Amino acid sequence: MLKFDEQKLLDSVNGVLAQRSEIESIVDGICKRGYKNICWLGIGGTYASCLQAEVHMKERSSINFFVENAAEYLHTGNKKVGEGTIVIISSVTGRTTEMIDGVKKAKEAGAEVIGFVDYPETELAGMTDYLISYPMNEQLKFFMVADRFMFNAGEFEEYHELYAELDAHLARGLVEVEKSADELGESMAKKHMNDSIHYFVGAGNQYGATYSYAMCYWEEQHWIRTKSIHSAEFFHGMFEIIDRDTAVTVFVGEDSQRNLSVRVANFLPKICANYNIIDTKDYELKGISEKFRGHLSHLLMRVITSRVDVHLEKLNCHPMEIRRYYRQLDY
Repeated sequence: MLKFDEQKLLDSVNGVLAQRSEIESIVDGICKRGYKNICWLGIGGTYASCLQAEVHMKERSSINFFVENAAEYLHTGNKKVGEGTIVIISSVTGRTTEMIDGVKKAKEAGAEVIGFVDYPETELAGMTDYLISYPMNEQLKFFMVADRFMFNAGEFEEYHELYAELDAHLARGLVEVEKSADELGESMAKKHMNDSIHYFVGAGNQYGATYSYAMCYWEEQHWIRTKSIHSAEFFHGMFEIIDRDTAVTVFVGEDSQRNLSVRVANFLPKICANYNIIDTKDYELKGISEKFRGHLSHLLMRVITSRVDVHLEKLNCHPMEIRRYYRQLDY
């Protein structure tokens, strides 16, 4: 398979899961001392991961939490952020200016920060109160934190059952999903390599995936124009500009908002002949109980779309690492 390192993927997922004891220790200590609320703070792709954590907690928890875009927070602020606030962030480079300034502002207001920063020597890493430096799988890290907070609040009785299954089966399961998605990835790449614009639609924990995949992958890395929209909003404007040839992809997950995307998927054949439906339910995840699949479907979508990326990269002769403007110019 093109650009596929099975052992690297296994090690990556298992390596993140191995951070659980440290995550539990941090969250348990915070819960023992007490806290007021939780702020998921991000920008760009990390903001998308915050949106996934938000919908994950929203249907399960009465904990006081909210999501902030770091750039918006810098200009507008949020009176909810202060003493007793736990801010949760993630950054690969530790150099994103909006995150550095946003964390500085939050700490000045009295908040504490849990940070997943890959490079511990960076300024952002040094600003955190609780630092975990381990690369990749940002969404899984966020869900691990959210799950522990909910478990400590008495809202997640199946916590130990879930993580026993994840420790035993998740890494291998995702590897097999990625393998089985390679043919889809190649066919989608061939079909859409010359798109002038491509629309992505999703809901639930798939909306963060929809948003970030359109923006951070197709726009930033493939230089293909996109628009992302929540499935709940599709029938309130966007569907009027869809015709026979419009390129549309719907991400269908398995959480409580699944039917919002199923509705879009069922409607598209009436007006469009250039659509794709990616449904995580079509992929086997051995060893994982049916009741937990919705909890994980965004992780399946990521490995599925990664196969689209590698084939699109090859067909368009455009390495995904190249940027025209991002971190190339002052802005």
